[in-house]
Amino acid sequence: MRVVINLVLFAMICGLVWVLYSSIQEPIEFNAEKEKRDQVVIDRLKAIRASQELFREVTGEGYAPNFDSLIQTLKTGEIMTISVIGDKDDPDNPIISYDTSYTKVSDRITELNQTSPFKINLDSLPFVPYTKGKTFEIAADTITYQSSKGVSVLEVKTLRKDYMGKYGSTKYARYDASYDPNSFIKFGSLSAPNLTGNWE
Repeated sequence: MRVVINLVLFAMICGLVWVLYSSIQEPIEFNAEKEKRDQVVIDRLKAIRASQELFREVTGEGYAPNFDSLIQTLKTGEIMTISVIGDKDDPDNPIISYDTSYTKVSDRITELNQTSPFKINLDSLPFVPYTKGKTFEIAADTITYQSSKGVSVLEVKTLRKDYMGKYGSTKYARYDASYDPNSFIKFGSLSAPNLTGNWE
C-alpha cells in the first residue's frame, strides 16, 4: 500500500514539475519563435517591395498587380539609364549629348543581394515563409489622391496566424499584449501612396 501511495505522490510531483516548467518555458519559446518568424516574413516583404520598385523602373508605370507579371518582368526586363555628357554652362564646350544604356534587372538584383540584409529570390518571392505554399495577398491600383489623379498604390500582406504555426492562436496573447494572430503584417496602402511596412 505504501508503495502505491509513494508512486502516486511521485507521479503528482512529476506532474507539478512539468506544469511549472511549461509555464516558464512556453512564453520564452513563443517569444523567440515569434521574433524569428516575424523577421523572416518581414525580410520577404522587403524583398517584394524592392522588386516592385524595380518593376516601376522597368515599365515606367504603376505596380505589378500580381506575382506572375512582377516575376516575368524582372526576369526578362531591362532598366534604361540616360547619362548626360557635357555642360551647357561650359563656354569652351557647351554641346550636350546623351548616352542611353540598359542594365538587365537580374544584374541589378544580384547587386542588391550583395548589399542588402534581405535577398530577392524570384522563385520564392510570392510565398509566405513557414507555410505550405501560401502566397502573399497583393493588390495594386490607381487612385486620385489629394487632387492628384493616376496615383499608383500597392498593398502586400498576410495574416500572422498563417506563418506562426502552432503559435497562431489568440491564447498566446497572454505572453504579449500586442500579439494578434488575426492581424495582418503588411506594407503599403490602397488609399494612399505609401509603401511603409506596419512593422516600421
